[in-house]
Amino acid sequence: MTNISMIRAAADRLNGHARRTPLLSSPFLDEIAGRRVLIKPECLQHTGSFKYRGARSAVSALDDTTRAKGVIAFSSGNHAQGVALAARQYGIPSVIVMPEDAPKLKIDNTRALGAEVVLYNRADGESREALGEQLQVERGLTLIRPYDEPQVIAGQGTTGLEIAEQAKAEGVEQADVLVCCGGGGLTSGIALALEAEAPGLRARPCEPEDFDDATRSLAAGEHRSNAQPSGSICDAIVTPTPGEITFPIMKRLCGAGLVVTEDECLRTMALAFQRLKLVIEPGGAVALAAALFRKDQIEGEAVLCTISGGNVDTNMFERALNQYGT
Repeated sequence: MTNISMIRAAADRLNGHARRTPLLSSPFLDEIAGRRVLIKPECLQHTGSFKYRGARSAVSALDDTTRAKGVIAFSSGNHAQGVALAARQYGIPSVIVMPEDAPKLKIDNTRALGAEVVLYNRADGESREALGEQLQVERGLTLIRPYDEPQVIAGQGTTGLEIAEQAKAEGVEQADVLVCCGGGGLTSGIALALEAEAPGLRARPCEPEDFDDATRSLAAGEHRSNAQPSGSICDAIVTPTPGEITFPIMKRLCGAGLVVTEDECLRTMALAFQRLKLVIEPGGAVALAAALFRKDQIEGEAVLCTISGGNVDTNMFERALNQYGT
C-alpha cells in the first residue's frame, strides 16, 4: 500500500525530471466560482498530463535487470504517453495497449515517443487487461498499471506535496482540493500527501455525468461500476470502477465526489483558454468545472483544483471554443 514515505521517495526520484507546475488564479474565474480558485495545471507537465509523474516513479523504482526487459501499460492515452516517455528516457522498450477509439493525437504521440502501440476494441468488451497480461508473459515485460499500482500512486502523490506547499504560501490552510478522477490514482495520491503535509486540505474526486463511479462508490461505501465502458468526451478519466488499492484510500480520506456535465466541461475548456491561456482536454477540465459550477456543494473561501491534462484533439478544442468562446 502506498504511504507518505513512498511519495516522498518518489519526489526524490522525480527531482530534476518532473516539472513543478505552478498554482494559477484568475479574478474572472473567482467571480464565477464565488470564491478564490487556485488551479494546479498539470497540463503543463511533461507529455501534457500528471501521468508522467506516476510513470516515471514506477519505472525508476524497478531494479536494473527487470527494467532492462521493458515495460507494458494499458491506457486511453495520458498514462500511455507518460510510460512511453519514461521508458525512452531509460532506453528500454515499451508496449502500450490502447483503445481503438482513443483520441488520434494520443495514439500518435505515444508512437512518436517510441512505444509499440497495440489497439483493442473496448466498445465490444475486449479486455485490455487480458491482452496486456498475454503480452507481458510472452515478452517478459513489467506491467505498469495506470492507477492500481503503489509506485504509480506514489508518483501522482507528488502533486499533492506541491499543492500542500503552494497552498501554504498562498495562505490557504482550510479548503477542498478538487481532483479529476478516473481510477483514483491522482486522487488517492494527493489525499495521502495532504493527510501528512496539509491536513486542513481535503481531496474530493470530480467526474463527468454517467461515468461517476467514484462518486457513487464513496456514497455507497463500496464499489459501484459504470453502466457502459465508454461514450464520454472525458475519455482520459473513464474507468469501470475505482481501483482496489485506490478506493480504500479515497474512502478513508476524501470528501464526497462532484459530478459535472459535458457541456460544463466544454465551457470550462473555453474559460481556461480565455482566462488562463491554457489548453485543456475535457477530462482534465472536470475539477475546474466543479469549482465553477458546483459552488453550492463546496464550502470555504477558497478552493483548489487540478487540471489533469491538456491532450485534446483539434476538433474537440474547436468545439469548445466555437460553442462557448467569445
